[in-house]
Formats: sequence, structure tokens, C-alpha cells
Amino acid sequence: MSKKNFSQGLDFKFILRALRYRNYRLFFIGQSISLVGTWMQAVALSWLVYRLTNSALLLGVVGFVGQLPAFLLTPLAGVIADRHNRHRILILTQILSMMQALILAFLVLTNNIEVWHIMGLSLLMGLINSFDMPIRQAFTIEMIENKEDLSNAIALNSSMVNAARLIGPSIAGILIAALGEGICFLINGVSYLAVIASLLLMKIAQKEIKPSFKNVLHDMKEGFVYAFNFLPIRAILLLLSLMSLVGVPYQVLMPIFARDIYHGGPRILGFLMAMAGLGALMGALYLAGRKSVLGLGRVIATTSGLFGLGLILFSSSRILWFSLLMICMAGFAMMVQMAASNIVLQTVVDEDKRGRIMSFYTMAFMGMTPFGSLLAGSLANKIGAPKTLLCGGFCCVLGSLVFIRILPAIRAKIRPLYIKKGIIPEVAQSIEAVTGLENILEK
Repeated sequence: MSKKNFSQGLDFKFILRALRYRNYRLFFIGQSISLVGTWMQAVALSWLVYRLTNSALLLGVVGFVGQLPAFLLTPLAGVIADRHNRHRILILTQILSMMQALILAFLVLTNNIEVWHIMGLSLLMGLINSFDMPIRQAFTIEMIENKEDLSNAIALNSSMVNAARLIGPSIAGILIAALGEGICFLINGVSYLAVIASLLLMKIAQKEIKPSFKNVLHDMKEGFVYAFNFLPIRAILLLLSLMSLVGVPYQVLMPIFARDIYHGGPRILGFLMAMAGLGALMGALYLAGRKSVLGLGRVIATTSGLFGLGLILFSSSRILWFSLLMICMAGFAMMVQMAASNIVLQTVVDEDKRGRIMSFYTMAFMGMTPFGSLLAGSLANKIGAPKTLLCGGFCCVLGSLVFIRILPAIRAKIRPLYIKKGIIPEVAQSIEAVTGLENILEK
């Protein structure tokens, strides 16, 4: 391997470099605690729904209801992120999320929970997340003083999500078996205090936001035109949408695999979710250790296919240890694909449109998932969960092949931007040297 290629590869000494910034360090600690509770609630909620209903379809419906707002409202959230103070909005969304978790805990612990309660509270959480997620993504750059460390911060965000994803489901599986689902919701509600405190302790420089005298619909249209007229952004968002529609909803079917395929209970569900989280954590650490964004296009294409392959092999397996390995591989590939897409988008986007582009990213990731959950639940009800995942895996592989075919055209569009921004330093330095020589000769 050449020195140049090695410099673009994995380098673990760079993994934690974004933590040198105080604001990001506070955010990282607070979110790491809160996200353990979030994943505990996710596992407990899916198990609660399946225990109450014994319906694969209703598992999909709950997922649909909880994530539909992300499809409908994130474009509006993107406009708000570009117009208003992101820090203050995030404090509000975390407070509202805490209240949702505590209400859910109260209803379960007092044995008053019904399916319509779950639907309503899932919808409320979806409304909160539709604003929280794109604004949180766009807020990352405000915590990082050196913009060269932005890609590392994004990768570390993914690593803390998936470290929590590894820990949370494991704890949830044990607690559900011993004490029931309600304790998981209660712990999640209390865990939000950590991230609220971290946001309040931050010292964020007040950024001048130019007032917009145009209506919201104009700004939303401007964002759509910008995104879909630029091939790299359009291609990445479309591939991510496909993955979210046919691949990512595998998570809503995990209770079926845990109980009906592997003949286990909440502990097996916790193991399955934890192994997916372990793979995703490994993927996030891999990205955090990269020195450069160069080569991420190939990474996006490769991991899309690997994710599909993992789902195909998982759906075909009836051996638990092999299935755990395959779901780990799928988790690795899914996280690298999504985080690499995030990094590329954030490095090519114009600053005044960052909030809107990250809202489209959230729309492609979270917004398509409800339709995927509904589709997965419906198909699983008719053809079974294994065949449903098999079909989704094949679609992901096909999408990766299409992306690989247009990758040269994507690189041709991105390269001039990377040269202009100094992301390809050796080329930028060469251009500066040539320009300097021309100036000397002209004199």
C-alpha cells in the first residue's frame, strides 16, 4: 500500500480528536448516557407491542406511526435549522423527549397501557424527532472549532449511538425478563437529564443568522432544487432512501426472529439487537479513525452491498451463533454506509443550506423507515419474516451495484469542491504553487 493510500486509511490515534473541544466533549458525554436509555426504550417498546398483540403487522404499524413525522416534517425542520438558534431548539426537544418517556413509564408501571397509548406516544416521539434529528446533525459543526475535524465528530456521533446500542438492548433484555418493560421507559426518561445538563453547560458563540424575508415554502423549494440538481447529493440520498425502505426495517422484525425462529424471549432479542449494535460501533470507530474523506464514495457503495448480503444470510440462517455474526456484519455495513453518507454530504454542502440538506438526510434515513416498517410488517404477515428480509437484502445489493456504476460521475462532481475547500491538500497546494509562479512571471 502506498503512503498516500495509507494516509487515507484507518489510523486509531485520530479516533478521539474531536473530543478536545469542550462543547463537543460535553455533548458526547451527555448523549452517551441518554442514548443508552433510548435504546432500552426501543427494545422494550417492540417487545411490549408484540407481547400485547402477537401481531407482526402491528409491529410494523407502530414503527410507521413513530417515524412518519420524519418524512413529513423534516424539510420544515431544515428551514428552521437554517433560520434559528439550533442550541435552544435542541434543549427544548430533549425536555419534550424526557416527558414522553416518563408518561410511557407511568402507563406501563400502573398497568394502564393500551395499544392506542403506544400509538399516540410513538407519534409524539416521531414529531419531536423530526425536528431534533436534522437540527442535531446541523448543530455538530457549531461545536467543532476546526472544521477539518468535522468528519471525526460525525463518526464519533455514530460511535456513541452504537456503543449505546450495544449496551442498552443487553440491559433491556435482562430488565424486561426480571421487572417488565416499564422500568426501561423510566430509566430512559431519567437519562435525558444528562444531555439536557450538557447542553446547558455549553458556551456556544452566537452565530449571526441572516434574517430571511422569504416564506418557508420558498426556502424548502430552494433546498430541494439544490439537493436534486447536484448528482452526488441526489445519488447519496436516493441510495440511503432505498436502504431505509427495504433494509433498515429489519429491526422491527427482530421480536419475531427472537421468539418464533430462535424460540427465545427478550434476552435473545437483546442479544440480536446488541450484536447489530456491536457491528455498528465497529463501523463508527473505523470511520472515526480515517484521516480523510477521500475514498468514501467507494465505501458507501461497498457497504451498501455488504449490508444486503448480511440480511440475506441472516434471513436464511437457523443457527443462532451464525445469525448473530451476520446481524453484526449487517450492523457494521449499515452504520458505515449511513455515517459515510452524512460525512460526504456535510463536506460538500453550502453552509447556508446545511440545515435543509441534513433534513433531507434525516428524511431519507428516518423518513423512509416508517414506510419500510409498514411494508416489512405487512409482508412478514403474509410470507414470513425470513422471506421479507431476503427480499430486502437483494434490493440493497442491487442499489449498491447501481451506485457503483455512477460513482465515476459522482467523483468528477465532488473533486472540484474538495480542491476548492482544501480537502485535497496536495492538489490545492499544487494549484497555489502554480498560481504563485504565474504571478511572479507576470511581474
